[in-house]
This record gives sequence, C-alpha cells and structure tokens, in this order.
Amino acid sequence: MSAVSLTPRPLYEEVAELLRQRIFRRELEPGSWIDELKLAQEYGISRTPLREAIKVLAAEGLVTMKVRRGAYVTEVSQRDLAEVYHLLSLLESDAARVVATRATPAQLAELAGLHAELETATGDRERFFEINERFHMKLLEVADNRWRNQMVADLRKVMKLNRHNSLLKSGRVGESLAEHRAIMRALDARDAEGAAARMQEHFDNGLEAAG
Repeated sequence: MSAVSLTPRPLYEEVAELLRQRIFRRELEPGSWIDELKLAQEYGISRTPLREAIKVLAAEGLVTMKVRRGAYVTEVSQRDLAEVYHLLSLLESDAARVVATRATPAQLAELAGLHAELETATGDRERFFEINERFHMKLLEVADNRWRNQMVADLRKVMKLNRHNSLLKSGRVGESLAEHRAIMRALDARDAEGAAARMQEHFDNGLEAAG
C-alpha cells in the first residue's frame, strides 16, 4: 500500500490563522492598523505571504482595506452586528428545527454532553465562549447542510470581533446558559418549532447584550 501524499498547507494560510487568532484575542484591536513590515519581521517571512493572508482575512470581513492607507482590523458597527445576528438567527434556528426532527439519540447525546460542559464553564469566560461555539457548530454539523455551515462559519468570525462585549452585561452568562437549557429541552422533546423559537430568542437576546 503506497503512502498517502499530503499537500502542505500554504504559508499564507498559516499566517492568516495566526493573525485571525490575534484578532480574536484582541491583541490586534478593532480599528488598529496592521503593520505589515513589523509582522513580516516578527514571523520571519516576506511581505508577499503576509499580504495574501490579509486578503483572506479581508474576504472574511475581519480586515478592512483602506485606499492608500493599508489594512485595518474591522470595527463592527451596531448595524453590522444587527445584520450578522439576524442572519445567524435565521440559519441556526432552521438548523435547530432540522436537528429536533432528524437527530439520532447518539447525536442528541453529543449535544447534551457539550451542554453539560457549558454548565461547568460559567466562571471562565474564554472557556465558556469556546464550548458555546463547539455546541453551535455541532448542532450545525448534525443538521448537515454544508452551505449553511460555511455561511455560519464566516458570520461567526465577524461576530467574534465583538464577542468580548457580548457577555459583559451583568447576568448575561446565566441568561445564555438558561437559553441553552431551553434549546436542549426542545431538542430532546423533538419539538422542531419550539427548538427554532428558542434559538431565535437566544440570538435576539445575544444581540441586545452585545449592543
């Protein structure tokens, strides 16, 4: 049996992921200028793969290109947030409807396991964010529509630009957890319309907290 040949990941994709995570950690703040020369020196690379990486992030909405001024980390306006949350609400509430109808007991158990992890993470905001995203992405995976998954993944990258503000509202972590419990109850009851409605409420409340 011959060995499988794996194509190495292009350098610009690796750089894009490094920059993406720095943006999400707010090491590169919204509105800040991206110093290409400094970053190229820091990573020990030429500016060509760095510029290709910045183009990837611009396509994702994480970076904004300004004529004759260079690249800046995107600042998310309230309108941007409202539009992103609206689309996520539509896409993920539909996914919840599908999951309530079609999920196997094993798939529901996976979601329940992630929810149980979320219940233990209320004292660690970063861990709460990470498990919360895993729960939502698992729900989308179970709903099994790759086009919806791709759209949600892109929209969630923009949402992450504001995620540190979204749970700062007093009591929001507890509210979010209660909303997840309601979603899980509807899924377990195979209540498709109830699951969709609870997911819709989850995003409506998340937008209010993020504003």
